[in-house]
Amino acid sequence: MMSVWSSRPRLQYLGLFFAAYVLGCGFADALAIVPGITVSIWPPAGVFVATLILTAPYTWPWWMLSGCLAEMFAQFVWFHSPLPVGLLIYAGNALCAATGATLVNLACGRPLRMETLREVLAFVWLGAGVAPLASATVGSAALAWFGVEDQSFAEVWPLFWIGDATGILLVGPLSLMVIQHWHGRTRLSAARWTEASLLGLVFLAAAALSLSTDYLASAYIIMPPLLWAAVRFEFKGVAVALTLLALITMALTISGGSHFVGDPETQREKQVMLQLFLAISAFSSLIVAAISRQNQKALLSLGERERELSQLVDMVPVHIRRMTAEGEPIFFNKRLLDFFGLDSVTRLDKQGMSRLAAAIHALVHPDDAAELLATARHSFATGEPFAQKYRMRRADGVYRWVDGRGEPLRDQGGAIVQWYVISIDIDDEMRAQEALRRSERQLQQMIDAVPALIWCMTPEGIPCYLNKRAVDVTGLTVKDMVSPEGSRTLAVIHPDEREAVEGVFAHAVSTGTPIIARYRQHRAKGPHRWVESRSEPLRDETGAIIQWYGVSVDIDDLVKAQDDLRNRERELSQLVDMVPSLLWRLSPKGEPTFFSKRLVEFCGLDVSDFDGPRNDRLAEAIATLFHPDDIVRLEETLKRSLATGESFNLSYRMRRADGTYRWMSGRAEPLRDDDGRIVQWFGLSHDIDDQVRIEEELHMARESLARASQIASLAELSAAIAHEVNQPLAAIVANSSACQGWLAATPPNLERAQKTVERIIDSAHSASDVVTHIRALFRPSVETRTKTTIESVVFGARDLMAEEAARRRIRMTMDVEGNLPPVLLDRIQVQQILVNLIRNGMDAMNAVTEDRVLKVRAHRPGEVIEIDVIDRGGGVSSPEKIFEPFFTTKERGMGMGLAICRSIVESHGGQLWVENNELEGATFRFTLPIEAELT
Repeated sequence: MMSVWSSRPRLQYLGLFFAAYVLGCGFADALAIVPGITVSIWPPAGVFVATLILTAPYTWPWWMLSGCLAEMFAQFVWFHSPLPVGLLIYAGNALCAATGATLVNLACGRPLRMETLREVLAFVWLGAGVAPLASATVGSAALAWFGVEDQSFAEVWPLFWIGDATGILLVGPLSLMVIQHWHGRTRLSAARWTEASLLGLVFLAAAALSLSTDYLASAYIIMPPLLWAAVRFEFKGVAVALTLLALITMALTISGGSHFVGDPETQREKQVMLQLFLAISAFSSLIVAAISRQNQKALLSLGERERELSQLVDMVPVHIRRMTAEGEPIFFNKRLLDFFGLDSVTRLDKQGMSRLAAAIHALVHPDDAAELLATARHSFATGEPFAQKYRMRRADGVYRWVDGRGEPLRDQGGAIVQWYVISIDIDDEMRAQEALRRSERQLQQMIDAVPALIWCMTPEGIPCYLNKRAVDVTGLTVKDMVSPEGSRTLAVIHPDEREAVEGVFAHAVSTGTPIIARYRQHRAKGPHRWVESRSEPLRDETGAIIQWYGVSVDIDDLVKAQDDLRNRERELSQLVDMVPSLLWRLSPKGEPTFFSKRLVEFCGLDVSDFDGPRNDRLAEAIATLFHPDDIVRLEETLKRSLATGESFNLSYRMRRADGTYRWMSGRAEPLRDDDGRIVQWFGLSHDIDDQVRIEEELHMARESLARASQIASLAELSAAIAHEVNQPLAAIVANSSACQGWLAATPPNLERAQKTVERIIDSAHSASDVVTHIRALFRPSVETRTKTTIESVVFGARDLMAEEAARRRIRMTMDVEGNLPPVLLDRIQVQQILVNLIRNGMDAMNAVTEDRVLKVRAHRPGEVIEIDVIDRGGGVSSPEKIFEPFFTTKERGMGMGLAICRSIVESHGGQLWVENNELEGATFRFTLPIEAELT
């Protein structure tokens, strides 16, 4: 219900429909001229059917309601039928309209346009023929049932059906045209307007004359102008003409001057003749209009197809010609004319020559013209198609290769009517083919020249190609490698490797995997030679193998060199394993890359065993193999060598597989390339543990001997000092006694005492001179002083004490400030000071069990260089007294070392003192001036 309401047409359209229906009823009343018969031509049927055909079924109730109102209005104004009769007649009209619209739409399958013969026939037969059966039946029955003017069903039904059909044929086309083109405008040219006006005048005159009883005997004289309107103006012309015809007929009928008006006895027949006349006129004009419309559409379609074909011929990237049966050109397509730079085929005409010969002579390359002309004439004479490649001259004078082909067109009898010839530009293809041939030649030359044997096999592994070098080198051809049964023979392979290689080939062919094989290959001249053969399969898009491509490279010299290298490597490995030292190799960054067999046996580990989580093989090796007390010194020395490229030389302790540490003398030298870059480091560790122990014992013996020598020297020195000092001292004692006696006399002999005192003073001066001379023995000479760097002195002292420090399990650290200036000094004396202070520091840590570290630091606090020796012993109880001669804190010390050290420092212009550390140990510190004075 909502769909019907929402589909309600506009009120103005319903009003127009109402008015048209009422006017149609008035027209029908005017033509109702048969006495006692209320039925005549029924135009409302045409309006009703046309409206329902062009509107949606949801809107039909509205149109039927509007039609019902119009019908009741017409009944009230003109027909005066009883209300039930009027309603029944309208119901028949509505049923006719709905039936006709439904049947026509179903038959056409689309909205009716009256443009094809099928649509016209559907409208005529279904809309105007079948549909009125319903309205005629219902209407006739209603009139007969209610006895309107005593009309019987049989008497009224034919007039009712013909009247409704005629009304539909007359008014239906006009209604369809008006509804479909309500908002459109018909545009006609001036000539068409003139023709339409002339046709209107002719039609009006012919209609008036043919339908009037005064001039022409037959009303069908109107047919020629009516059909003229149908042919020239199609359905619009028919609709207008039929409307005019109906109006003229109505006017003449009403006036009584029509052929179809007669006396009451013949009026029924006249009425039937009028209806048939209008029905025949409408039917004929509609059919002619449909045929004319279809013909026009066919002509338009043919013209459009001709234009499309012409455009296709001009746009297709092919040169197209049409020739007569004798072979004379009569048509070139636009592309060909543009190619030649011509505007017409006639431009090729030359006096004394056929157009074909002139065209070939002017447009084809001279080298190809004669052959092409002979080929064309032969085909034209025999009727055989021809095809030839030749060069045509372009408008700019450039010749381009084309592929020309010609085929004859024959009639039903087989006679040649025309020739059609095309030429396709293949210049790029020809050039590409030439380039491809040139490339193939170059590729073949390259394959033959490449210093390798190149070969191919079928997907089944059967040899099918050998390059020239392969044939020349092996002396064999493809035939020699294929047995009579078609299988591969492998005749080119040495018999000893043939079986193994056959297995490799068979596996590769069956699985599609690449081939890699080494074997001895046959030679045309000389013995077999080792080669390495590789082959890869070529596959198509589906993965199927198309062919195998292989190459064989001579590696005979390489194999022999590898054999020699393996022999030498084996000899060298044996030599390395026999050397009574531990050999190792490092990368330029210091990563271990090789341990000799003797080294692996010594430590129980190989290089790969140091691939730890830190990914630092060197750090892992140092932490595992070396004594903890030597690690810092080893790392410092090794890093300095790796950074500077200097040789590595250091003694250290290495852990043996059983956990025992043994002293080693390590040395390493870098191997450099031609540019001087380090490629790798080669090193060895020589076991010197027995030597170190012997040297240690020897050192102890030397120390004991030195101490004994010191004691003996001190005894001699004491005896000498006592001897030298004894005389002045004895004289002092004797004179002192004498002086005491002179002073004790009564009275005191002052004069003699004075003289005795003078002798005492002389003896004291003598003793002082003796001591001065003794001190001169320890005073160094200034002539041995030179400009020397403190760094070299400090590290020299470290090297001197390194073995003793290692023996005593003491770790020494050196901290020398960079860029210290050289100092004028006696290198031996200052180094002896450092050695003495370092040894004292080591002695002070004899009782320390953990963290035995002795540190030597050199820095510049101002205009002096300060050197500190810091130990972690028990400290110094008497910091000032310790530098006095003969004062010692050691059980076997002489007490002269520090006194001599202070004397040497002071002779260099510096100072020496000692300070106790805050936590533990003591620091002996001495300074050396940068600009020292010679004293």
